[in-house]
Formats: sequence, structure tokens, C-alpha cells
Amino acid sequence: MISMLQLGAELGPELLPGLDTEFSAKPVTGVHVSELEDPTPYLEGGELLLTTGMPFTKSASLSAAYMARLGARDVRAVGLGLGPWLKQVPEHVLQASKTVGIELAIVPDGVPFQNITRAYWRLSSRTDTTILMDSLGTQTALARAAMRPDAASAVVRGLAQALGGWAAYLPADAGSETVWPASAGSLISQLRAESIRFNKAGVPSAATFEIQGQPVVLYPILVDTRIHGFLCIGSGRTLTKADRQIIMTVSTLLALRARQREVVVGTTNALGTATTKLLLHGQTTAAHMVAAEVGLAELPYRVRLLGVRLSPGDDPGLTARAATRLIADPGLPELSSAVDQCTLRHVQDEILYLVLPAAGIGSKTAGGDDGSLEQNALLGITGAADPEVSGSLAAALGDPVGLEGIPGNVAALRRATLQAAAGHLVAVNVSEDSRAAVWVRLLAGYPRTDLLGTVRAYLRARGTWEDAARALGIHRNSLRHRISVASNLMDVDLDDPDVAAHLWLALRREESGADPR
Repeated sequence: MISMLQLGAELGPELLPGLDTEFSAKPVTGVHVSELEDPTPYLEGGELLLTTGMPFTKSASLSAAYMARLGARDVRAVGLGLGPWLKQVPEHVLQASKTVGIELAIVPDGVPFQNITRAYWRLSSRTDTTILMDSLGTQTALARAAMRPDAASAVVRGLAQALGGWAAYLPADAGSETVWPASAGSLISQLRAESIRFNKAGVPSAATFEIQGQPVVLYPILVDTRIHGFLCIGSGRTLTKADRQIIMTVSTLLALRARQREVVVGTTNALGTATTKLLLHGQTTAAHMVAAEVGLAELPYRVRLLGVRLSPGDDPGLTARAATRLIADPGLPELSSAVDQCTLRHVQDEILYLVLPAAGIGSKTAGGDDGSLEQNALLGITGAADPEVSGSLAAALGDPVGLEGIPGNVAALRRATLQAAAGHLVAVNVSEDSRAAVWVRLLAGYPRTDLLGTVRAYLRARGTWEDAARALGIHRNSLRHRISVASNLMDVDLDDPDVAAHLWLALRREESGADPR
């Protein structure tokens, strides 16, 4: 807004301050001309009122009453035009203006009031142009920041600097918050609590509340009807129209980034599903090729299968997260991090299968309270009994196996998942016979040499190198090499009596033509 100080500087000798006073920097909302004894019905407050002095010619008491009415209406200043009615400013007018705190300006004789009005709008136009250019420059800089890898951090920092306060972005999936400056990080817990309350209330627009006596504005970042996060702002002052435009720009940029992430996640999930289907059906080589071709992360060497029981209407992503909060069998690891990062998942026959890297699963016992329940409330997840996921939710976790061993675990994992008690995460007891059947298939499918016959001869000779090599007609070193390849392929130790016993029985069943499964 334009101040009396700016008007005085713009008009020079055409607008002068009252005797022994100076123009202030307080803003003036507009310029109004009136000779009425009571112009207040036509005023909104904050104006510069121009008059030729008719209301001041009758008496000091009427002048004081006139000024009092203007003061009650919060008129910012009175411009007294000398000439027609008054040749100089009466002392009682000066006193009345001081009493009510209204600035008094003098318009010299012969200066048209139109000059003051034109100067005001000329300054206003310049100011609006400057604000517009500054706003456009800020919005352009923010749009560029949104293209950076650290988009959220860059945009939040730019917004806080533009507003001269602090800003924070809280993702709705309980991910890492972004806040600038760092000193505002102490407010995060309170902001989280407010955002959770806001989300549960289902309010789709901005909300205002106080933290430590400071007004805070919270904006939901929406993509379609889903809230992806919350933009929180504390400026310590009244936000202007230009400020709100910048905030809307940041909200739009964050929503666009969220939409981009949705598309990327959706594509990644589709590719992960295709790769998982191949792994579940024993097509390990094809799975490696697909993952490499479409740019997925390199498949882990050893994995653990997680099966989650679904009910109609369950969202697989939310249900997988909720499954990490179930009551776990003793000794099972904490799964939250591995599940959050897992892209290898597939729904088949009401079971959600997740292929988790064995090395990426923590050692903390699952089902313990790690303080994330409150954050998970943003997603509608507070545990197994939450109404947003089925009350029959249960899950099962398999033992670490190589990728080739996945198919041999599926049937047992499915049975354990379907039989698990609601609200529980159970360990899978895969039978040794099932595992041995998988080993036989792996040996039979090896293309470079007869590993199946080699292992059969080795076990028949009870691990004696000379006898096994003689039976096969090969050198002992060649036998050692083949056994090493077989052991690595099956991920077992052939000298382990339990492994040798079950594998020998599986080989006998294969040799007799019985189904090794």
C-alpha cells in the first residue's frame, strides 16, 4: 500500500505535512473527497480524506466532533485544501487532528485534488507492478527449484525466504520432513499432531492454528482426492495477496512432484509385479533379465518371502505396512524398512507376496512399538485392528533362501498365511522334503554338466572323493569343482547329514519317477 510519506515525496510542494509534523510511513488504503459534515458512511477506514475545510469553519467544537467521527472510522489522514474557505490551518483543527491521531496534510491553494488522487494511483500502479515482478521472479525461481533432485528441500527453503519466516513440508506417508530454517525443526512434533487431526477431520482446504502463540497456516497437498502431504507456514505477519499466490505456486509444485512420484511408483510396481511372478514360478533367469532390462534394482542373492492375507477391498500397499505391526512369533525380525522399500510384490489368490532381501531385514523383534503409530495414523493405519484394513489381517515370513528356492517355499508360505491367527505374523516351517525337491530341480536344470548324477554319486559314496570320482570316471579335482558348483547352486552344505539325508531321498524319488514335490 501507499503511505503518506510516499505521497508527500511524490507530490513535493503540492502536498505538505501539518505544522511541526512529518508524514508517516503508515499505509493509506485510498483517496476520498467529501465536504459532508459526516462522510463516515461512505468510508471504509484507512483513507486519505480531502476536504476544502467547510466542516472546520463553524466552531472548534464542531471541528473536534468532526475529527472524532473520522478517528472512530479509522481514517488515516485528512488533506485540507486551502483557498475557498480557509486561507490557513486553524489552530483548533491542528489540535483536533492530534487528539484523535489523524495525520493532517495541507494542499496549497490552487492545487487540484485530482493531482493527489492521480499521484496515489500512479504510486499504487508502480507498487503493484513491482510486487507482480517480484512475485513472478520468486515463482520462476521456485519452479526451477522444483526440478532439482532435492526438490522438496529447495522449494521449502525458497518459500520460507520469500515470506521471511519458516516453512515445513510433512509427507503424509510418515516419510522424512523438510523444514527451513533448521531452528523450526523443534515444531515438527506439534505440526505432525495438527496434521493428523486435520487429516482425520477430512477438511479439504487450508487451516489456521497457533503454535507457541504464533499463527501457522497448513495447506494440504492434494492429488485428485488423496492427501500426499502438508505444507506448513509461519510468517509472523499478515500474509499479502502476493504471499498467498506464492504459497499456491509452491502447493501446486509439490502436488506435481507428488503426481510424478505416483506415476513412477505405479510403473515401478507394475514392473516389480511382473518380475515377482517370474520368481514365484521359478523363472529366475527371466526375472534377472526383466529387472535389468527395465531398470529395476539388481535382484538380491538371498531373500525371504512375506505372505500377507488379504480380504476384499484391502489396499495391498496399506495392508503390507499394517502387516509390519502385527504380533510376531518370537525371533522374527523387524520388517518395516524392508517392506517400505520393497518393489517385488504380487497379489495371487488373495495372498500378497513380497520378496524381501534377506540382508535388508533388521534384527529388532517385530511388533514392538517404535513410535511410528502416530505417524501411521496419517495413512489410517494404527495396527491390526484398524478398520481401514481387514480385521482378519495376518502374515507369514519364510526362511532365507536363494532366488532359485522361492518356488519351493510358496506352497508352505501360502498354507501358513491362510492358517495364521488374525493379528499375527508367523514363521513358516518349510518341510525339508519340499526344500529337497527344489534342490533336485535345480540340479536337473543345470545346463553345463550333469550335476544331478554327480551329486547322486557323491552321496552314494557317502562323501568319499576317490570312490565318487571313480564311479563317475572323472578326476577328483573335477569332482570337487562340480560339488562346489552344486553346493552354491542349492545354497547348502552337502556334508550336512540332514541335507544329505533329505536330498538322497528326493533323488531316489526322482529316480523312481515319483513327483519330487
